[in-house]
Amino acid sequence: MTLKPATQAARFAIAPMMDWTDRHCRFLHRQLTRHALLYTEMVVADAAIHGDRERLLGFDASEHPVALQLGGSDPDKLAEAVRIARDFGYDEINLNVGCPSDRVQSGTFGACLMREPDLVARCIAAMKQASDVPVTVKCRIGVDEQDPEIALSGLARAVIAEGADAIWVHARKAWLEGLSPKENRDVPPLDYDRVHRLKQDYPNVFIGINGGIGDLYQALQHLNHVDGVMIGRAAYHNAQILADADRLIFGDDRGPVDWHAVCEAMMAHAESHIRGGGRLNHVTRHMVGLFQGVRGARRFRQILSTESTRPEAGPEVIARAFAEVDFSGLTAAA
Repeated sequence: MTLKPATQAARFAIAPMMDWTDRHCRFLHRQLTRHALLYTEMVVADAAIHGDRERLLGFDASEHPVALQLGGSDPDKLAEAVRIARDFGYDEINLNVGCPSDRVQSGTFGACLMREPDLVARCIAAMKQASDVPVTVKCRIGVDEQDPEIALSGLARAVIAEGADAIWVHARKAWLEGLSPKENRDVPPLDYDRVHRLKQDYPNVFIGINGGIGDLYQALQHLNHVDGVMIGRAAYHNAQILADADRLIFGDDRGPVDWHAVCEAMMAHAESHIRGGGRLNHVTRHMVGLFQGVRGARRFRQILSTESTRPEAGPEVIARAFAEVDFSGLTAAA
């Protein structure tokens, strides 16, 4: 049996993060890495069916490869959402079985589905039938008092039986009772070994790992044990680390990122967004974490944080901010 990863890019992915990985964030990340698999924020199946589809599902063609993460627990609704998404041309569809927020608990989806592997399996079966691209799962190692050995194996066994193309595992439990969603990202201890063992149990299934991975060198270490690595907050708060992902992770040594070209691309993207009725800070809020430790970064952040919020702010603000950065000696790995 041959491994079937979501795409060739699944070796390294940027995690779906609510309120973070919108189309502007993904556009920025794509300027820094040609190959990484990018994920949308979670889109609830009901919203995809009844909401503003272009706003919720639309993306720039340059974002490829890009995956849509769906939330839901009704197989029929998820299948309908997949059929709708199919017209947008996503490279992968992912089911959220890991988010611990109150909103997803009230909707009976997200991490609480770790308790219902048979239901998750039915959802995957319905999504697979409706999809012409890989269908994957993102989950936790368990919730609340569950034994991660039993919970993760049970979920994996159920979804693999229905043809799930990959399983991405956030290597923490989710505590739905007693911890806030924010605390659930940090407080439960990481158990990378549990995810590594899952890969040993399923050598012919794509297994990816997520949770607390802070840089590309940690990612490379995990790739000795699993098929893919997904990073989240580290990539968002310091997007500059992505500038070396193509070389280190994918072996693509086509040279360092052209930061002048990044500036030009973000200005053009911002101009298009503003013409469509948007605000500059919708774009620039994702850029503030660039250039940590580089001379001029503080002024860069000040300009983006203050000037971008003005109602009349235009793309020239991005140019002024980039002009403050000392790029001499800056390498892609900086």
